[in-house]
Amino acid sequence: MLKTIQVTLSQELLDQIDQLVSDLDTNRSAFARQAFEDALLRLRIAEMEQQDAEGYALLPQDPDELALWENAQSWGSEDAR
Repeated sequence: MLKTIQVTLSQELLDQIDQLVSDLDTNRSAFARQAFEDALLRLRIAEMEQQDAEGYALLPQDPDELALWENAQSWGSEDAR
């Protein structure tokens, strides 16, 4: 269910948006919905990256941790190309 909201924008920003939505053959509402969704996704990704960084700071990776997997990689022979 879609809800109507009111947003205050400067005339300059509104003019830029109007030009862009015209170029994209869309409308303000669709553009705003996509912009909000994109912003929420970017913020969620930044939050997860921060959580990863905090986790690695608390429990740093052991340099030998990936050695077993690196040794198991098989890239094939260069002659096989």
